[in-house]
Amino acid sequence: MGKRKAADVYPFLEAYLARKEEQITEILQIVERYEKKRMMEERAYQTMSPIKRLLSGKKPDHHLAVEYIHYVKKPMEQVKRLRREMEEARAVLLRSRTEDWVELPEDIEKELP
Repeated sequence: MGKRKAADVYPFLEAYLARKEEQITEILQIVERYEKKRMMEERAYQTMSPIKRLLSGKKPDHHLAVEYIHYVKKPMEQVKRLRREMEEARAVLLRSRTEDWVELPEDIEKELP
């Protein structure tokens, strides 16, 4: 962790927070689109006649589980990680005054110019 003047990092931290918030929004939109698509596929399958269901086939449950992990579980874990990073950045903003020297977490320090 490096020490920097709080006034020097405030603009960066505000931009950092906005960028992380944007990333979270994008991830949540991707998850939402996947879930809507899955619901539509399931509804379409349920409305088919028994013969069409037999002929069309359905994705095996293990394929659905892998899709869920890829499109929902892992992205939501990433959202949690991004929110933790945002909390750390907000804590720096809230607990310091412009003339203070602040210690930044490593992940934030790496992104500083």
